[in-house]
Amino acid sequence: MADRTKRITVLLVDDHQVVRRGLRTFLEVQDDIEVVGEAADGAEGVERAEELHPDVVLMDVKMPGTDGIEALRILKERGNPARVLVVTSFTEHRTVVPALRAGAAGYVYKDVDPEALAGAIRSVHAGHVLLQPELAGALLADESPRGPQGRGGTLTEREQEVLGHIADGRSNREIARALHLSEKTVKTHVSNILMKLDLADRTQAALWAVRNGATR
Repeated sequence: MADRTKRITVLLVDDHQVVRRGLRTFLEVQDDIEVVGEAADGAEGVERAEELHPDVVLMDVKMPGTDGIEALRILKERGNPARVLVVTSFTEHRTVVPALRAGAAGYVYKDVDPEALAGAIRSVHAGHVLLQPELAGALLADESPRGPQGRGGTLTEREQEVLGHIADGRSNREIARALHLSEKTVKTHVSNILMKLDLADRTQAALWAVRNGATR
């Protein structure tokens, strides 16, 4: 049987000690979340992620030296499985698209409600992609045409359905339930979508769907 008491392990990467302390104080009162480490910049964040193997990395974007986006790229290149949740603000929305391209599973605002932050951590850990609707306009404005924009027609009807659910931020398990498919079949559809659209991951697939009107 699965260990239902296993907590989600989190690494905090932020150059402000006060911010890290505040995040740790809140997250450590969550029964299902455990802060396993901290880092003050992107380079240290990569080292700690490799050492501690956290489930989720809460990553600030703007840090001295190696910033959050570069740290994301390094983690992705090394095949680190941690889900990265980027911390941003609306005034920094230009950093969101590069962060998503670099491998972030989603983003939260710096002034996020503590309970919402905990929910976001649980969500990305469960396999969701967090694309908050209030930044959709900024994403579309900042995202220049990229990739095979006209290739959506190559997707089968079922793949288009799956893509719509990916854009909604649903995990493979939730898509399987919604479409009455096995989780293995959904994984195959997701792989086919990424291959046909020449995309790196489901985050890029969600962005592609938003840009090309392929949402449900």
